Amino acid sequence: MAGWTTLVKLIQEEIIQRSEEGCDISGFDLLVAEAQHDNARLMEIYHLLQALPVRDDFPYVEPSDLAAIRSERPEGPRQLVRSHEEAVWQDKFFGAWLGRCVGCALGKPLESTAFAHGTPEMPGWRGRAQTPGWKNIKTWFEAANMWPITGYTPGQSPAKDLPGMALHSESGLSERERIAYMQSDDDIRYTILGLLMIEEKGVNFDSWDIGKLWHRVLPYQFVCTAETQAYLNFSAITSHMEGGRPHDWKQQLEWVRTYLNPYREWIGAQIRADGWGYAAAGRPELAAELAWRDASFSHVKNGIYGAMFIASMIAAAFVEEDIERIIQIGLSEIPQNCRLAHDVRTAIAIAHSTDNVEALMEALWSAFDHYHPVHTNNNAALVVAALIFSKGDFERAITTAVLGGWDTDCNGATVGSIMGARLGAKVLPQSWVEPLHDTLYADLIGFDPIAISECARRSYAASFVHSSI
Repeated sequence: MAGWTTLVKLIQEEIIQRSEEGCDISGFDLLVAEAQHDNARLMEIYHLLQALPVRDDFPYVEPSDLAAIRSERPEGPRQLVRSHEEAVWQDKFFGAWLGRCVGCALGKPLESTAFAHGTPEMPGWRGRAQTPGWKNIKTWFEAANMWPITGYTPGQSPAKDLPGMALHSESGLSERERIAYMQSDDDIRYTILGLLMIEEKGVNFDSWDIGKLWHRVLPYQFVCTAETQAYLNFSAITSHMEGGRPHDWKQQLEWVRTYLNPYREWIGAQIRADGWGYAAAGRPELAAELAWRDASFSHVKNGIYGAMFIASMIAAAFVEEDIERIIQIGLSEIPQNCRLAHDVRTAIAIAHSTDNVEALMEALWSAFDHYHPVHTNNNAALVVAALIFSKGDFERAITTAVLGGWDTDCNGATVGSIMGARLGAKVLPQSWVEPLHDTLYADLIGFDPIAISECARRSYAASFVHSSI
């Protein structure tokens, strides 16, 4: 059972993952090369990797259990004063949904091109080494006479003839010349799944319920990387005939989220965080807990922290205007000595070091490009830097996030969500909002299409804004 990719590639990624988790992986690349496509031997190597101890000098403390995470976090407000009038709340929920859609649509044509078109020599928008992806994005907009970025990604640019430069083949409906709604996308789909869970269960759900919801409404073709592996693993321990929760679910969960899942610290859980931030508007601790319940189905450690960090920032943004304060509230919900917290603090310092967007990008890529383009940490760092660099301006925030490359639509969506919750819908630039015509598609029954404003209305109605939970 491979899943997202072939077994040999999963094992190659597992080597990298174990190294990032603090293990000595010396010699394992050679073992995999010698095994080639001998699956039995590859599985032997996989189990050896799983048995590796974390080295004694690993400087981070990174639990995955909620109680342990909370014991390692710094002081924080946990719950903020929530005194908005009804109309203000509704405007902020609409702003959050609109902002997420706008940022996602901007970045969507620039997503995943490295997988579809890039090579080490022609790396596309997520490019690495000598050709940073952000420079390719800048070149695309410049060649189209649309630099600096003030609108959606142009579908045509003279830069298309340069090596590695091609827009995502399935994202044409998000290009500037054609955009008329929010095109179906996983970054929006997971936000809807969060809404459905809150509507169905309120706060009474856990990782088991997440798995059952995915199997019920989320087609296998729409899941990627860590979500693919968890989806498959969950299938192996449940059934249609006897689908009840096993008595030892907590033990089985560890297998579900880790077995053949080298993507367990990638961005997947982080992009699922928004629905939890909306549900717990003004309550960052609760938002982080809801995000933990969701993220722990498919991720561990920093993969979980990314979701908790983003969810708590979104929750804070509904009632807190100061961007620096919003970020610090997010940091207060994750272990203070984890890799993500260290990377976020580095991003904060970088963002304060320059008011030049090119210098910002150079510094961010220098600091974080050792991560995979869709890892949690580098993308979270870019989100934080874009928020600070924006100085409170919505357009500057989303365009900086997308310019950064890596996971363009995810970062644009996350930044747009935070800024939208902070500012409200009424003040978002109409040049960004109007092309969506208050409509999104999600390839989910009941949400294909649906008004963005209706999603916001339902999120507000299902939230715990007026609850003492």
